[in-house]
Amino acid sequence: MSNKKNVVLAFSGGLDTAFCTVYLREQGYDVTTVTVDTGGFPPEQLERIAALARQLGAVEHVTVDARDTLFQGYLRYLIAGNVLRGQVYPLSVSAERACQAVEVVRVAREKGVQALAHGSTGAGNDQVRFDVAFRSLAPELELLTPIRTLSLSRQQELSYLAERGVHMPPKLGAYSVNEGMWGTSVGGAETLDSWRALPEAAFPGGELPADLKPRPLTIGFEKGVPVSLDGEKLGPVKLVEALNALGRTYGIGRGVHLGDTILGIKGRVGFEAPAAHLLVTAHRELEKLVLSGKQLFWKESMGNLYGSLLHEGHFFDPLVKDLEAFLTSSQERVTGEVRLVLHARTQVVEGVRSPHSLMDAKVATYGEANVLWNGSEAAGFAKLYGVAQMLSHRAK
Repeated sequence: MSNKKNVVLAFSGGLDTAFCTVYLREQGYDVTTVTVDTGGFPPEQLERIAALARQLGAVEHVTVDARDTLFQGYLRYLIAGNVLRGQVYPLSVSAERACQAVEVVRVAREKGVQALAHGSTGAGNDQVRFDVAFRSLAPELELLTPIRTLSLSRQQELSYLAERGVHMPPKLGAYSVNEGMWGTSVGGAETLDSWRALPEAAFPGGELPADLKPRPLTIGFEKGVPVSLDGEKLGPVKLVEALNALGRTYGIGRGVHLGDTILGIKGRVGFEAPAAHLLVTAHRELEKLVLSGKQLFWKESMGNLYGSLLHEGHFFDPLVKDLEAFLTSSQERVTGEVRLVLHARTQVVEGVRSPHSLMDAKVATYGEANVLWNGSEAAGFAKLYGVAQMLSHRAK
């Protein structure tokens, strides 16, 4: 590197980070661009991004394959917690941004730079996620945010680059799409209005054929981690990618999430997350079979809390590691298989089995006979069970 100040820039290859690369270079920085692949980047796109970074004047471009890191450090806990924000949204972007920020800081440490930069605007959640991560992990490094600081419009960015001989393609199509391993977010005019629906064509999978036939599939888990699909052993990344490809053809995991943003306003985003929805559905059903009622009750609370911390930019609070320890412990007996059937836009659980099943027909069958107690013992239990309510009702 030269004697200039050095900065590592989180680089997506889009307009904002392209502007940042040129602008920071003109401000006297040697810019190292870092693209963290958390899924959704085909090889040819990664090559295009690297070539663009060099064209823009980056002194070095680094591509980090963080798909397995994303799963092991983030997604496995979202599965363990059955986390769907608002019961629908799988926190795909939240997990990706935390993972990307950590990897960008790791590269910055290796390069010995003086500054970190990202291309988020001042309008959304990502600026907070990157800022908090960078300041928590590398507080001694200068934080640069050109897009937020300058408050430029997209047209101003395009003009700035064009004046310097860099011609970025204008935004194409009516929808903004951000694809990752844990799901694809979709934004458009409809998501700015709480009443309007996204058309099927807006989702990456497009409109569904009318002649879709039901498709059975079986997902296997070991200690809460998905390990097989239809009996074939697969690593977690390959399994997630396979479920995304299969589920997308059925429109699984499509929806629109309406919720609270970090900045305190309501926001709405479309999403398509087949693997996340299939895995959470299957995992939740397996837990019903092997965990106690009290475990299930507290896991729901702890899973929701974990998801909120991740989504709202608190991933580096010590509580996160405490919750991960709880979730890991809760998965000790979550081993078995779940049988699903895919239909258009939905999945149905047909069966579940586990060597740790708490459902034993030899001991008791709900609503029928059992060998653990007799009728008089059951009558005594039922009488005692209702004493507090009886006394309360009598006191009225």
